[in-house]
Amino acid sequence: MATGGTDGLARVYVSPELDGWTLVIGPWCDPCDDETSDAMLRLCVDLSSRYGQAQAYYYGMQGDGSAWLIAEDGAVVRRYCETGVPDEDALFTLGQPLPLERSRREELGLSPTWDESTRGSEAEDEWKWGGHDMAPEIAAALGISPRGLTPQTPVRGTGLLAHTRRIH
Repeated sequence: MATGGTDGLARVYVSPELDGWTLVIGPWCDPCDDETSDAMLRLCVDLSSRYGQAQAYYYGMQGDGSAWLIAEDGAVVRRYCETGVPDEDALFTLGQPLPLERSRREELGLSPTWDESTRGSEAEDEWKWGGHDMAPEIAAALGISPRGLTPQTPVRGTGLLAHTRRIH
């Protein structure tokens, strides 16, 4: 995780309101970072208590994985990480698969929930590789994805670049 220097600060971009959502973009927001995952989980739970929903995503555009954390009304709905490190990824999994996860698994002929007996099967491997790229789709299905923004996206306010202290 990039910290923005030795002073423990990280830069994030805070968007204007985009179709009813405010995006905070930067490595600080990774829901499955070893150092900050618990704090990010608490933050999303707290924000969802106040605003109804809060989500955090990681998407590595160089094929290094995806992660999502969905909180609603003060509770974690789902946290899932698919970065190709099975033992570590499994440690971050919370909640039941989201509808999009379930439908993708069914398309591959897999159980909509995970079954350890299929680990290592060709279909499971295909699921794992598909999961590497799912964060933008999950974001779009549940709210808004930065990849889906267009000139027609309703915008209100002004974005800003912010420094934030590392969360512990």
